[in-house]
Amino acid sequence: MRRQNNSAGQVEEIKRVKLPRQRDGEMFAIVTAELGGARFACLCEDGKERVCRVPGRLKRRVWVRENDYVIVKPWTVEGESKGDILWRYRPLEVEWLKKRGYLEDF
Repeated sequence: MRRQNNSAGQVEEIKRVKLPRQRDGEMFAIVTAELGGARFACLCEDGKERVCRVPGRLKRRVWVRENDYVIVKPWTVEGESKGDILWRYRPLEVEWLKKRGYLEDF
């Protein structure tokens, strides 16, 4: 898939997109609200609303906004209501995932 980047006029190409590892409990989610302090309300693909945080190692590298698609890993303790954000998808990657049928639940 090729898409032209409007700002620099460069051509971007998507070859691989990171997918959640089901065996580790990771899943797709969409950010519904920013709560402050690197915490976000996320609606996960299992239908549960979780308060997810961006871990310290990723705080300055990953900028998350409302309506972003992310990979979430629920905590081992309080996993029904809390989790960590491991990855944020860019708009072109979201388009690729939707074409391939990975985001049918959303």
